[in-house]
Amino acid sequence: MEIATWQVVVITIIAFLCQPEVLSIAVFKTQPVMYGMITGLIMGDLETGLIVGGTLQLMILGISTFGGSSIPDYTTGAIIGTVYAVLAGEDASFGIALAVPVGLLMVQLDILARYLNVFLADKIDKHVKNDDRKGIERTVRCGIFTWGLSRAVPMFLMLVFGSEVVTFITENIPTWLTSGLSVAGGLLPAVGIAILLRYLPVKERLPFLLIGFGLGAYLGLSITGIAIFGSAAAILIFKSLNNPVLATASGPVNNAEGGYYDGEYEE
Repeated sequence: MEIATWQVVVITIIAFLCQPEVLSIAVFKTQPVMYGMITGLIMGDLETGLIVGGTLQLMILGISTFGGSSIPDYTTGAIIGTVYAVLAGEDASFGIALAVPVGLLMVQLDILARYLNVFLADKIDKHVKNDDRKGIERTVRCGIFTWGLSRAVPMFLMLVFGSEVVTFITENIPTWLTSGLSVAGGLLPAVGIAILLRYLPVKERLPFLLIGFGLGAYLGLSITGIAIFGSAAAILIFKSLNNPVLATASGPVNNAEGGYYDGEYEE
């Protein structure tokens, strides 16, 4: 089976739109199962698309990108895996095996797109200083192309030139480029967390921030372990704030609605 020209065009457009879509209307939210299903419909094999996308969806459950961090792009992997599983006449396991390295490869292009957007953000700052509203809107729209092309171009090349392109790129990409992108990928999460902390009540919750830092830096606890401790602390605080006995014992503390409990100060 060979892929038709209209299928290449439609799938490339979908790959272009998937990232701007999650940053705007957020209907499909780059979920692999949704894009696997859509690709399966286009290729005429809905079942394979659902299995490939659904399997990749399970692989990223509980994983999300925070701040400037990047995760494997299994959305693009689901599209490519579905296409080649149908073209090769193989089952879904063939597509899943191809989708995983594609998703890992796309991490590098995701980092590249984020860095290109840094230059756009700098231009927006200059437009803000000059009160150039049209310049701000024009530059923001340019961000659609950096995100979209970071997926559409490799998608088009892989659809036109075949799976050999994926193997060629992974085997011949320069070490200096992968090392540089790896360093950038390590820095971006720290920048993202720093930005996030600016909007959190850090001064009020400083003890918890220090406990989390100590658990990770000195005890080598993973993020999952720190999150479990944080969840336990959050549950205890929530219960204490909503327990009249504890609230009364600890003094005249307001309840969750901002008032006092019934009879709290009755004599």
